Amino acid sequence: MQPFKYRNRVNNGNLRHRITIQHYVSGVDELGQETEGEWQDFKKLWADIKTMQGREYFAAAATQAENTSRFIVRYTPDITNEMRVKYDGRIYDIVQPPINDNELGETLTIIAKEKE
Repeated sequence: MQPFKYRNRVNNGNLRHRITIQHYVSGVDELGQETEGEWQDFKKLWADIKTMQGREYFAAAATQAENTSRFIVRYTPDITNEMRVKYDGRIYDIVQPPINDNELGETLTIIAKEKE
C-alpha cells in the first residue's frame, strides 16, 4: 500500500487579485547596438496576495520601511526573478526565484518587494 500524499488544492476564491507580470525588453537600433529598453507586459494572472511583516532597518541614519508581499498564482514555469509584478498601480521587484509550492506544479509563490 502506497502512503497517501497530501495535496493542498488551490481555492479559486482566494485568487481574486489581477496582477501583471512584466519583463524587460531591450531595444536594438539600426546599427545593432543595444539601446535603452522598456518593461512590457508578459502575462496577466489571478493571484492571492499576502503581505509579509514589514521590517524596519537603519541605514545612513535614516529609517526605511521595506514592503514585501507574497503573490500566490497558479503554476507557470516561465516566470523568473528578472521580471517584476505590477498590481494596482504599484510595481514590485521579484527578489528571488519563484517557488513551486510543495513541488506539485499547482501553485507558485512569488516574493516581491515594492519599489519606492
